Amino acid sequence: MMKMRYLGMAAVVAIVLATAFMLTGKKSAPDVSFTTMEGQNSALQSLRGQVVLVNFWATSCSGCMQEMPDLIKLQKEYGPKGYRTLAIAMSYDIPEYIQNYRSQTDLPFIVSHDKDGSLAKAFGDVALTPTSFLLDKNGKIIKQYVGIPDMAELNRLITDALNG
Repeated sequence: MMKMRYLGMAAVVAIVLATAFMLTGKKSAPDVSFTTMEGQNSALQSLRGQVVLVNFWATSCSGCMQEMPDLIKLQKEYGPKGYRTLAIAMSYDIPEYIQNYRSQTDLPFIVSHDKDGSLAKAFGDVALTPTSFLLDKNGKIIKQYVGIPDMAELNRLITDALNG
């Protein structure tokens, strides 16, 4: 009976420790490769050493269009300090629409089109836009946003990650 009690307590301790790790431990972003809209092949790993916002978006997404001016401001403000935005257009987006939007807004981002949906799948089957992942300099996910991020919080997290 005493042995069962110790096993039960050990199980509880193991669950608590595992939960604490899951809540505090950062998960690595998937090691994905992508092709930019200019046709250059690259990999997310090539951006290590920088704080990166991976933003899944679509030209048909009103929330995405609403957040873009703020994302542009973030890139312009923090870019010189080691921050990059990787804007990944969803598979259902139309390449001409993506190019037209880029031309009209002069996006200061790396822009890719997830033609086959593999990037969205690698990031946990992203289906809703906008969805963004803020990564630290080591490629670990600091925070995931589904919907338009709280820009004040995002600013703070970027600043902390750049200084960390």
